Amino acid sequence: RFIKLLDSVLHHLVPAWDHTVGTFSKLKHIKQFLLLSKKRTALITQCLKDSETSKPNFMPRLYINRRLAMEHRDNPALDPSCKNAVFTQVYEGLKPSDKFEKPLDYRWPLRYDQWWECKFIAEGIIDQGGGFRDSLADMSEELCPSSADTPVPLPFFVRTSNQGNGTGEARDMYVPNPSCKDFPKYEWIGQIMGAALRGKEFLVLALPGFVWKQLTGEEVSWSKDFPAVDSVLVKLLEVMEVMDKDTFEFKFGNELTYTTVLSDQRMVELIPNGSNTAVRYEDRKEFIRLVQKARLEESKEQIMAMQAGLLKVVPQAVLDLLTWQELEKKVCGDPEVTVDALKRLTRFEDFEPQDTRVQYFWEALNNFTNEDRSRFLRFVTGRSRLPARIYIYPDKMGSETTDALPESSTCSSTLFLPNYATAKVCEEKLRYAAYNCVAIDTDMSPWEE
Repeated sequence: RFIKLLDSVLHHLVPAWDHTVGTFSKLKHIKQFLLLSKKRTALITQCLKDSETSKPNFMPRLYINRRLAMEHRDNPALDPSCKNAVFTQVYEGLKPSDKFEKPLDYRWPLRYDQWWECKFIAEGIIDQGGGFRDSLADMSEELCPSSADTPVPLPFFVRTSNQGNGTGEARDMYVPNPSCKDFPKYEWIGQIMGAALRGKEFLVLALPGFVWKQLTGEEVSWSKDFPAVDSVLVKLLEVMEVMDKDTFEFKFGNELTYTTVLSDQRMVELIPNGSNTAVRYEDRKEFIRLVQKARLEESKEQIMAMQAGLLKVVPQAVLDLLTWQELEKKVCGDPEVTVDALKRLTRFEDFEPQDTRVQYFWEALNNFTNEDRSRFLRFVTGRSRLPARIYIYPDKMGSETTDALPESSTCSSTLFLPNYATAKVCEEKLRYAAYNCVAIDTDMSPWEE
């Protein structure tokens, strides 16, 4: 009965007729019921349709030097301006060249699936979608590197304390950098997220629910959401609140001051002259409250800028109707790359039913980690998340056994699979290609440029 009542008034609560109107506060207390609504999905689709613009008359062409980007990724300290990062090259390349050229609005129809064309310098690619998807994957990897061992090449996100300590839940997450004040770029990140939500492509950002909730206007709480950012601090404050005076004085003495360390490792004072003021046992609850407030709001400005960009592309009503988990999945795709999901999305062409290559291929993927499968997916399709269709053909050697590396065409999401002697060789070759064969150089001679 409640759902029937909700559905009868939902289109009044969400002003779909004007996507610029609306506030997050209207629906946030009933978000958990929205998943049961029968009319919500149609309303989301309608809001997106009504607010879309026609596809642009021309496609921006970008010249991207990925070799310079790789050098920057290896040692970001050499260039704090990050001008060689793929992210910066795309951002600068998309700026209007004169006052008559309109900036992209990213509110295109779903069927418009390539937002810009990439020419990768000295890689010889004719971009029919693969190069564009590669640029998005490169930008994702620069913003939130998937490996914990590499430096972060851009200043917009920092590793969470959980990632640094290897503790708690969500150990591979990033949060917006409280020190970075480049708000136009945060806004642009929000716009690309909005374009991903509207389209078929993904911008894979490893952000905790703490960030996604704020983007959809849901309330965040210390006990529910902050353990995914800094579980050690959450535990410490819990223990501090209930400890007796003797334990408190034994543990902290006069060493504990009114300061806290933010995610960017910067120490901030919680009260004026806080670094010189010791916390007394009687005031510990006030100290805890101040720490929680400072940490919960540390990235507030950056998240607001991302949200402003998102709202330029996606109607407020849509963000009101989506839960944070749904927003994350629409922007980033599904992080789990299972063998079952790949089986549903893979087509083998020109193979005999009993061909051992098919058997070896699935044996190899079964032995892969989720990260391996994500890398493999990117090698073949330019995407690192599902859903992505894959087509597999025998390579040009035919049925001869070989130890050559497999080849792929990201534009057509095709893998050319050699005939390997064993499943083990197949696994090694596929894994090597997935991690090492990033450059695209099969479409044409790079010297033609």
